[in-house]
Amino acid sequence: MVFTAAQKSAAPAAGTRAPDQGVPSGAELPGAINELRRQRKAVILAHYYQDDAIQDIADFIGDSLELSRKAAATEAEVIVFCGVHFMAETAKILSPDKTVLLPDLEAGCSLADACPADAFAAFRAEHPDHLVVSYINCSAAVKAQSDLICTSSNAVDLVRQLPADRPILFAPDQNLGRWVQNQSGRELTLWPGSCQVHETFSEQALLQLQLDHPDAEVLAHPECQQHLLDLADFIGSTSKLLHRAEASDADGFIVLTEPGILHQMRQRVPHKPFYAVPGADGCSCNACPYMRLNTLEKLWRCLVTNEPRIEMDEELRLRALAPIETMLAMSR
Repeated sequence: MVFTAAQKSAAPAAGTRAPDQGVPSGAELPGAINELRRQRKAVILAHYYQDDAIQDIADFIGDSLELSRKAAATEAEVIVFCGVHFMAETAKILSPDKTVLLPDLEAGCSLADACPADAFAAFRAEHPDHLVVSYINCSAAVKAQSDLICTSSNAVDLVRQLPADRPILFAPDQNLGRWVQNQSGRELTLWPGSCQVHETFSEQALLQLQLDHPDAEVLAHPECQQHLLDLADFIGSTSKLLHRAEASDADGFIVLTEPGILHQMRQRVPHKPFYAVPGADGCSCNACPYMRLNTLEKLWRCLVTNEPRIEMDEELRLRALAPIETMLAMSR
């Protein structure tokens, strides 16, 4: 294997496995990752939608808001973000002096991709008097055009805090925006985007699960389509669904969001059953293909090479930072 100068300077200290010695065996991987984490002075952040093995080795697991706060507060020198690109990008926006790694740069987001920055700029130009609230599931270039960033955890509360005399443009998820509109009582102009995972759930399968498990509570993420939300008993962000499962007296739970969250739910509520709603025709397309690109092997490799890194133009970073900082201040 030929090393670049950057890879040579980033090589692990003596006593650790060098890149050309091959990937450690499955049983050795967690220990190898832990040793590299210590040497790099790294913190591993993982979204709830990551594979079980990555969740188990992460320092912190959370949804977008929780992980944004961890990224802003960490004293680690290296942030390894096991999630998708916009999440690692957000970590870099908040921690520009830290090295931010994403195990697989191809881990993108269908929702972020559905809102190109140039098309969004044209949409904004059609509504020049609107305050722009963008869901964190968007690119830095879209964040930079926004007045406020939100997550599914805080969107309703933040919209309620905005001046009543200002119209609001909400992007990029129209399903979340419609739910925020209903909950906040504010009329929103919606960008027509959606998450491919949350668009695939089968209503027929959900109804069958309700028939089979009449005592189970239906937990749904607000990115789901309205006809599915109408069938839910509780609607909330990923972290709120987890907390609901812990607090509820229901005998079981039917879950309408990416099934990675079931790992945490089953760990925290081991005595109750959880049922994932499949996609149309019984497919497994409710598992985010982008989230699942990250693996333990890629996590190990990025700690060995200190690549791939998230880099960002400083002017863009500062423009994207302002609405995130507004969100963090309004969410306290």
